[in-house]
Amino acid sequence: MMGCSITTYSGRLGFMTQRRRVFPLLTLVVVASSIAVLAQAPPNKDDKKKTDAQNKEIQNIVKMVDGIAAGQPAPNDLSLTWVREDVLKAQGSKEYVPFNVSVDASKLSGGTVAFYWRVVNKNAAAAPAAADVKKDDKKDDKNKDDKNKKTDYAYEDIAFVPVAAGQTPMRISRSFTVPAGSYDVYLIAKEPTPDKAPKNAPPPKASVVKHTVDVPDFWNGELATSTVIVAQRIDPLPAPLTPQQQADRPYALGGMEIVPAFETKFTKKSELSTFMLIYNPKVDSANKPDVSVEYNFYQKAAGQPENFFNKTNPQSLNAQTLPPQFDLAAGHQLQSGQAVPLASFPEGDYRLEIKVTDKLANKTLTREINFTISPS
Repeated sequence: MMGCSITTYSGRLGFMTQRRRVFPLLTLVVVASSIAVLAQAPPNKDDKKKTDAQNKEIQNIVKMVDGIAAGQPAPNDLSLTWVREDVLKAQGSKEYVPFNVSVDASKLSGGTVAFYWRVVNKNAAAAPAAADVKKDDKKDDKNKDDKNKKTDYAYEDIAFVPVAAGQTPMRISRSFTVPAGSYDVYLIAKEPTPDKAPKNAPPPKASVVKHTVDVPDFWNGELATSTVIVAQRIDPLPAPLTPQQQADRPYALGGMEIVPAFETKFTKKSELSTFMLIYNPKVDSANKPDVSVEYNFYQKAAGQPENFFNKTNPQSLNAQTLPPQFDLAAGHQLQSGQAVPLASFPEGDYRLEIKVTDKLANKTLTREINFTISPS
């Protein structure tokens, strides 16, 4: 789960063209305290808040994932699909990874789906093979082996998610918190097992997917940014979320909630909204950075070189533009984001290049978003 205290400052930038027309552009500059990530507890068979049926379901799911991790075939009855992940800096030298998946709700027969995710470090030492354990020692060492096996999981959790009526595909958002590295994420979505299944009834539908996630290191002192999140919208939160609400809505960051876009195909009536955090800029004696952010748009055509289309005025984040209380040493963070109306963009394919320049360190990095504008 994730929370942070955020103060929002808004301004306006001009959208520049060679014809000197100016289009209004909303820009958010957010000063955030360090994102506080509270690790979600792993599934617990003794959790009194879970029903006996849920505890039994957890055991069945963990057994199923163990088998698939060992090489058994993986079912995909529910069309479980990994949609996207994003990575932000957390606390304690870890990174926060909210992610989205989809399932085909029309294939679900009940009102709830069990969703489990296990995160395994690809570089973790493999557990000793069963053949290496003497037969006489297997029984005595079973509990010890199980405990050691669990320590290989960087993260695991489970949720029982209500099926959203009429939502196809059904989106599920959750998160995990891990150090930088390469990870295999095992996901399972499963219909609950009925207490008394009819004779000859088919087994509950289930899907299992493995997805690899490479998590960058935001703690090495180098200039970096979070994932550039393309948002459907960014909503203010009227009140802090409960821990359960936070787990269900991992894109809620303190006083705001990002609703991520699941594709980058837009109409001319849409806006292209982006959000990112800037990490590790060099600071002056007052702990203030001097960072410039440029948004440059390029139009692409099949079989032809791309052409520069337009740009925004550079966004300056420095002692003159940031609030007096801003202090990177106190854990404040830099955010850059824009909502660009697309009415003036001809239909076609585009590339947004975001150029971040740390003027004090004389360093530059770029991030890119490819998107398409269609008639409808």
